[in-house]
Amino acid sequence: MQAIIPLHGVVQHYDWGGFQFLPQLLSTPNPENKPFAELWMGTHKKGTASASLPNGDVSLADFISQSPVQVLGEEVAHYFQGRLPFLFKILDVRKMLSIQAHPTKKSAEIGFQRENEKGIPLTAFHRSYRDDNHKPEVMVALTDFWLLHGFKSQEAIAATLRDNVAFQALQAVFTKQDIKVLYQYIMELPQEEVDQILAPLKEQLDAKAAAGPMAKSSPDYWAKLAFEDYTRDGHYDRGIFSIYLFNLVFIPKGKGIFQDAGVPHAYLEGVNVELMANSDNVFRGGLTPKHIDVPELLKHLVFTPVVPKVLDGEQENPIVTSFATPAPDFALSQLTFTGAHAALREEKAATATIYIVMEGAVEVSSEEKNFSFSQGAIFLVPAQQSIDIQSQGDALLFAAKAGL
Repeated sequence: MQAIIPLHGVVQHYDWGGFQFLPQLLSTPNPENKPFAELWMGTHKKGTASASLPNGDVSLADFISQSPVQVLGEEVAHYFQGRLPFLFKILDVRKMLSIQAHPTKKSAEIGFQRENEKGIPLTAFHRSYRDDNHKPEVMVALTDFWLLHGFKSQEAIAATLRDNVAFQALQAVFTKQDIKVLYQYIMELPQEEVDQILAPLKEQLDAKAAAGPMAKSSPDYWAKLAFEDYTRDGHYDRGIFSIYLFNLVFIPKGKGIFQDAGVPHAYLEGVNVELMANSDNVFRGGLTPKHIDVPELLKHLVFTPVVPKVLDGEQENPIVTSFATPAPDFALSQLTFTGAHAALREEKAATATIYIVMEGAVEVSSEEKNFSFSQGAIFLVPAQQSIDIQSQGDALLFAAKAGL
C-alpha cells in the first residue's frame, strides 16, 4: 500500500459561495466570477475525490472499496462497513445558509426506510432523507465566522419578544416560556400572518440601515440581509424569526464549534474547515429555495436552550491542535508549523488520514517516496503507514480521520 496518495477534491458552485478564497487556495482562475462555495474531500456520491496512483487517477470511493481494511484500518473498516465515514470540506460562506438541523443515526435509518417504502426517488426535491446516516459536524474558522447555533434561553427570548415592537404580538404564545410551543406556532403560521408580523420589522430595519451601519453582533444586521435575499413576490421568509430566537455566535480564526443532531443552526458568513459524518440529511426551516419540511424539522429539533461552546482545541504537541467531539465518525486536527524545518512524525496511525495544506508548503516523506505539497494540496495517508512532515517555512494544515 502506497504510504502517501495525492488527492483531488471536488468544488461545489452553490450560489451562496464566495468568489475568491477557494480559487486562490486551489490556484484556479475564475474569470467568469463563479461562486466557489465548497471544496469536498471524501467519497460522497455527489462529489467523490480522486486519488492519484502510479497507473492513473481513480475514484477515492473505488480505491477504498478495493482494499477497505488496508486503507481504513481494521476497526474503522468493520465499524463503518468498509466506507470512509466522514466528509471533509472547506466552505466559503458569502450569503447565509438555510436554517437547518440534522437527524440522529436511528432517526435517519427510520426516515430513510420510510421514504424508500413510499417510493420517493432519492433525487426528489421533496425528499428529506437522502441516506440512512446522521450528520454531526465540527468546524474551525479560517476567517472571522458568524453563525446561528441553538435556541437562546427562555429569558433571552422573552426579552426579544418584549423589546421588539414587531414581535410583541407573539408574547401571548410564550406565556409559559415554552420554546417548542412558540417555534411550532411560528413555523406553522399561514404566510399571510408571517407577512403581517414581519412587515413592521422590515420597516424598522430599513430605517436603522438608513441611519447608519448595523453591527454584525446584532440580529438586526442579519435579518436585514435576509429580507434582501429571501423576500419573494412580496412575501417574507419565516426563517427571519429564527435569527432572533437562536444564539448569534462569532467564531474567531482558529476556534471551532460542534453541532450535534437536532441542534438548529445556520452559517451566516465566513470561511471554515468543516468535518462531518458522510450524509446529506438536512431538515430546513427557511432562508432557502430548497425543500422545507416543517413537520420533520419540528419532530427532530432540540428545543432545550443551548449555551454555545466555542472550541479552543487541545494542544497535543507544539504542532498539533485537536478538536475533540463525541462523534465516532470523525476527528479534526490543525497542524501549525512555525518556521522552516519544523517537523512532525506520524507513526502508523490506526486509520486513514486526509490532509489539506491551507498555507505554506511542506515536504512529506515515507520510506519509499517524498512529496512536496504546497497551498491547496490534498493527500491521503492509509492506515498503518508512517510519514514525516517537514515545513518549508510557516505552514498550516488540517487533518481528518475517523473518531473511533
